[in-house]
Amino acid sequence: MATYRTLGRTGVKVSPLTLGAMNFGAWANRDHDDAVKIIHQALDAGVNVIDTADVYSQGENEEIVGKALADGRRDDVFLATKFHGQIGDNPNHQGNSRRWIHRAVEDSLRRLGTDHIDLYQVHRPDPATDFEETLGALDDLVRQGKIRYFGTTTFEPHQIVEGQWIAERLRRQRPVTEQPPYSILARAAERAVLPIAERYGLGVLPWSPLAGGWLSGHYRKGDTTHAASSRLERQPHRHDPELAANQRKREAAERLAELADEAGLSLIHLSLAFVLEHPAVSTVIIGPRTREHLVSQLGAADVRLPRDVLDRIDEIVPPGTTISPADEGYQPPSLTDPATRRRPAARG
Repeated sequence: MATYRTLGRTGVKVSPLTLGAMNFGAWANRDHDDAVKIIHQALDAGVNVIDTADVYSQGENEEIVGKALADGRRDDVFLATKFHGQIGDNPNHQGNSRRWIHRAVEDSLRRLGTDHIDLYQVHRPDPATDFEETLGALDDLVRQGKIRYFGTTTFEPHQIVEGQWIAERLRRQRPVTEQPPYSILARAAERAVLPIAERYGLGVLPWSPLAGGWLSGHYRKGDTTHAASSRLERQPHRHDPELAANQRKREAAERLAELADEAGLSLIHLSLAFVLEHPAVSTVIIGPRTREHLVSQLGAADVRLPRDVLDRIDEIVPPGTTISPADEGYQPPSLTDPATRRRPAARG
């Protein structure tokens, strides 16, 4: 695997590829033994970052990662997980409150079989919770030694800046990473998120670099294997081929596949190498479900795209363009709640 990179300004050396574990467990690959073998294969290939979350398969995913690291490999891994999503039915077992963070971290530590988490991430913004409360709780966890660093995932640009300002004003530990969606088909992060990350020295760990499978090479003309995929069942807004935005993604993916063929690359390697090309990116998250998926992605860390290929990519999907808003991963209340955009009705 290619030379290790530095995670922002932390000084931590990370592999260009991060193993995203989301597809292990009830959501996709239910075979724990097979999932453990895939994790070990990734580590043997030089991957030293594993990313999971408590909400993935409702904790089962973290348990699988814990099994894989129980054989003495824990110290070799930079282990990242997340909190925010709903766990169970209790209305307080979710969000970014101090109360939930202190409960969630203990549950993650137990499932992962470790005494500390290297990177604890806020999985999504929480409009119901002051960010000061969230940062205060995370600062406590750093001081207690339960986490080493913390960061954010899929935050809006102004929220990333706000986190830095709050930490500076209150003299607390600051977020050191951001995990945005970023692929050739979803380039909105280039507008502000990635420049802001560079400005503040944040490590960037993009998720969905293959656009949820659209850049895997399986969505080419005449291929219907995606129709029964688990992704289609869980996220039809991203994967239903009948939706207009997804039809545009398929057209772009076909042109990119032709470009990859001309460059002598697989579409997977082209797509991952594109994300790794951005100066702000520290490591890119891959999410294999099978060993074949893993093998098809590992070699991308050694690929450098020629300038003419990068220029052609820009022609197919212009910089800053996201073809489908569904691939952005989060829509703020300012977009989803009409009341935030309309003055109160006049009284009669």
